[in-house]
Amino acid sequence: MAMTGSGGDPVAAIREQDATGEIAALFDDIRRTLGVPVVNLVWRHLATIPGGLPWAWARVRPLYRSGVIAAEAQALHAALDLPGLPVWPAAALRAAGLAPADERGVRTVLDAYNRSNGMNLIALSALLLELDGAGATGAAPAPSPAPAAPQGGIGGGIEGGLPYLLPLSEMAPATAALVQALNLLGERADEPILASMYRHLAHWPPFLALAWTLIAPLHADGRLTAAIAGGLQHARARATALLGGLGPAPAELDATAGAPLRAALDAFTTHPIGKMVTICALLRRAMPARETDDRA
Repeated sequence: MAMTGSGGDPVAAIREQDATGEIAALFDDIRRTLGVPVVNLVWRHLATIPGGLPWAWARVRPLYRSGVIAAEAQALHAALDLPGLPVWPAAALRAAGLAPADERGVRTVLDAYNRSNGMNLIALSALLLELDGAGATGAAPAPSPAPAAPQGGIGGGIEGGLPYLLPLSEMAPATAALVQALNLLGERADEPILASMYRHLAHWPPFLALAWTLIAPLHADGRLTAAIAGGLQHARARATALLGGLGPAPAELDATAGAPLRAALDAFTTHPIGKMVTICALLRRAMPARETDDRA
């Protein structure tokens, strides 16, 4: 299986189209269980660590299958303290060059990441806490019977696929520069992991420009940093309560895999997933009411 680096994914990762055997089966299960049409970068990166993805997914999968993690993610989104911002009128999207079909594509991307990031942040934070020695604070969440053949994942899912995940090298130079500039907003690291959502949204450069005008002022005055920090605090508190619901490990983790697995969980939850929960929520809230007439 091919692993990509800086030319495509910003960290070592197995592309969905290159996955075979057990990894391909796990990718399919992740998509179906989360109810999203994409395997997020964190899972694809864990697949490069020997035994990392089978071990991690077996531990957190019960939280997704029971519906507990979906409910916790909804509570997390409700608890986010987002800055109050005006909604873009549909005319603003049209004036920027986004047709109704483009708007639907943007919404599908935002909805997919909004759904998966909240769940992944809490579940992977629980796994990280356990690796760091935290213990369960109470009884494990009571799982509900999972459907025999889930269609669209727990609690429904995102309809429609996502566009090709554009590498920076295949974007127009100005678009690539804007993607990288957006990725620095809400970050403290010198070399942050590039959030995949921006690469999917790069199919609509005008939307990236609108996103910059929305997010950059919040970054400049500290409101974005405060909102992200608050979201991370809420997520970790919820993750602590879920430690008792982690599933059994399928096998002993390879001795050489423990350190990179922990490092990956820390990097992704603290940075790309942690910040994008807030940023994606801000962008979704700024979208106009859904179009009911494509002639508008």
